[in-house]
Amino acid sequence: MANSSPTNPDAVRPLLEDFSLEMTGKDVPALEEAAAFIPRGTRISVTFLGNEDLSMRVGAAAAVKRLGFVPVPHISARRLASQSELEEFLDALATEAAPEDVFVVGGDPAQPEGPYEDSLALIRTGLLGKYGFKHVSISGYPEGHPDISDDVLWQALTDKDAALQELGLECSIITQFGFDADPVFAWLSELRRRGVQAPVEIGVPGPAGVKRLLNYARRFGVASSAGIVHKYGFSLTNLLGTAGPDKIIKEFAQRHNEAEHGRILLHFYTFGGLKTTAEWVREFRAGG
Repeated sequence: MANSSPTNPDAVRPLLEDFSLEMTGKDVPALEEAAAFIPRGTRISVTFLGNEDLSMRVGAAAAVKRLGFVPVPHISARRLASQSELEEFLDALATEAAPEDVFVVGGDPAQPEGPYEDSLALIRTGLLGKYGFKHVSISGYPEGHPDISDDVLWQALTDKDAALQELGLECSIITQFGFDADPVFAWLSELRRRGVQAPVEIGVPGPAGVKRLLNYARRFGVASSAGIVHKYGFSLTNLLGTAGPDKIIKEFAQRHNEAEHGRILLHFYTFGGLKTTAEWVREFRAGG
């Protein structure tokens, strides 16, 4: 449940006026169950997992559209075996869901399964605009990436931002989740110093069991030291119960300076479930 400790609702409210959520292709029943708790027009990302197929991903995007939300299908560049597979996916999305938003990411495979080394290579094909996409989200890593150096990450991000501008496509950035606001704000300041003005959707985990949160943190290389998780709101010595992002969202609101950090929004990773996250956001918005 949301923390009821006092804060300035005028500071927190802007972060929750236009938040986004994440689901997998298998989560359509869960989305249907949660739909009544999610504001119409909310952006909902549909992940591109290796154990899901094209029809499942397209079906999930179509369900998002049908229920009154904005589908943001993910495309994992390194998982695509060919350009024809990419075009088949884009064509099916255009036919079934007509999305204008997409999220492109390199993906997990150590070696590309086809012609796309990374998401920049996919962007540079020009196919996204051809199939009706107008807004492209890319990845941001405030705490770095376990397998990629910071220099490479920054170069890739600025190159993708420039490529999207050249193609006339809108850009935003969705970050990996974390438990600590400090690296987020340091990263935001550096992002703006490098001339990237795209809006940033800061990744936060929705309320979930502490063990589950820590498992995801280990999986994605997110720092979870005793001091960091205590600051977030739970302890490594007590793994029972759940934890939500109350404290960190309030800290985001208090520390955000638009002149320095640019526009920021929130992107919820629904580790504890879509309905649980949607209910939590509604309660938190109401309570400030």
